[in-house]
Amino acid sequence: MTIKELTALPKVELHCHLDGSLSRGFIEKRLGRKVLQSELSVSEDCRSLNEYLEKFDLPGKCIMDETGLKEAGYDVLKSMKQENVCYAEIRFAPLLSETPDMNCNKVIEALLAGLEKGKRDFGVEYGVITCAMRHHSEEENACMLRTAREYLGHGVCAADLAGAESRYPMSEFMELFGQAKKLGMPFTIHAGECGNVQNILDSVEAGAGRIGHGIAMRGHADVQKELQKKGIGIEMCPISNLQTKAVGSTKDYPMREFLNARLKVTVNTDNRTVSNTTLTKELEFIQKTYGITDEEIHLMMRNAVDVAFADDAVKERMLKYV
Repeated sequence: MTIKELTALPKVELHCHLDGSLSRGFIEKRLGRKVLQSELSVSEDCRSLNEYLEKFDLPGKCIMDETGLKEAGYDVLKSMKQENVCYAEIRFAPLLSETPDMNCNKVIEALLAGLEKGKRDFGVEYGVITCAMRHHSEEENACMLRTAREYLGHGVCAADLAGAESRYPMSEFMELFGQAKKLGMPFTIHAGECGNVQNILDSVEAGAGRIGHGIAMRGHADVQKELQKKGIGIEMCPISNLQTKAVGSTKDYPMREFLNARLKVTVNTDNRTVSNTTLTKELEFIQKTYGITDEEIHLMMRNAVDVAFADDAVKERMLKYV
């Protein structure tokens, strides 16, 4: 497909972090000053995950009150509309926006209000994934999950676990996601991004419906087969994974391997602004680098609908597009 065709293609995005995907215009408005693109996005030769994570400082400051969260939700759907994303799951960590004046309920409600306005104005359907953070206490994370559960089916669609995977393996969070399961809260887990394959196996055992990144499965045919049988979605974020050095080079990235293993592969941006990317750019990249065919691009969009944490009515509407 040409760039024009890829831009026009109806798309589904499942792995997109709110704070890493806010537009420069939004951040400048919130901070009241001009912002250089280099303050927000990594360069082509990003050297490490730490360099990548530095870029979250400014956007994080912009979502510490209700107005910021509302406008952020609106802003991210506005960006998605420009490349014909028709359904998006936006993830964020409510606890990182909590203040003495704004509890977890208010944080979630503010974001939902902005997304709802964006949905009305731009026609992009959405779901919110609330992230537990690996460095927070089990009590804090459990409390957040219970609060988020109140909004399940009313804007919130699932939970997630994010943060430093290598320091905090999935084995430490089995109890937390056991509670999520009891609450009836579906979840995806960041696993196998920079950790080992055991984190993926533990996430599946805990009941994850999807795996964020999952690249540690590379070369593990047995694990791939298990996830393929279970129909677990794999949220791949190629450009981000190369920038953070989750893989050493393009040839080490297992996009083709996972497709050949018939895994439910989906393509995502991870962080639109930090990675200076769009879903169109990701698709163009995998088309050129891995010889991904038009048919495979359509398959990955259908996979995304299939493994989305959306209700059947939304999925039926999306399947008409993709």
